[in-house]
Amino acid sequence: MPSQRPEEIGHGHVVERYVSRTYGGLPRYLVLNSSRFLSPRWRHTTRFTRHLLDDAATITDEELRALLGYEWRSRLTAAWLIGVDRRERFRTRIGDLLLASEVCYSGGAYCFALARFGTVADAEILTAYLDHYLARTDLYYDQTAALGALLRLDDRLGTAHARRFTRPDGLWDQWVEGVGRLGRPSPTPAEARRWTDLQCDFADAWTPS
Repeated sequence: MPSQRPEEIGHGHVVERYVSRTYGGLPRYLVLNSSRFLSPRWRHTTRFTRHLLDDAATITDEELRALLGYEWRSRLTAAWLIGVDRRERFRTRIGDLLLASEVCYSGGAYCFALARFGTVADAEILTAYLDHYLARTDLYYDQTAALGALLRLDDRLGTAHARRFTRPDGLWDQWVEGVGRLGRPSPTPAEARRWTDLQCDFADAWTPS
């Protein structure tokens, strides 16, 4: 999926307005990526959250498409805005970007958006991602975020898509063992689920059901 600068399609304002706006000297994309806003001890949390909700509600679909067509900072921010506002019409685009895994850092935001959409279709996208990327024990991409999102969806939907990944000696254990040899962390399924819950519970608490 080729990248295109927003100004080339008449949306040169979107990066400054939605991606690089600062809070405590930190740009929005960096706050989202670090999840600093999840801590009530961060003194900018309330202001940051209110602005995020406002932008999620008012950003146009065209502006979101411009952000999704650019680099990782813009894609990460767009996915968060889409997830917060539950714009399910972006499901296919989000799924395609997740499966392509072209750029760093944004995959976790795609998983957040799919978890927020909350349907079987989203679970199927996450399942397809895990089928492909858990087999790649040489890659530490967004497998943890995808499993966490899928576990949350299974719980909400009463399904069991994640079960075949998490059974003993299944694909999850094999992937954890493989990336462990690379010196990477070895999260448990419960730890993966906890992080998704923190993000989605934050969004649920601030947005109407």
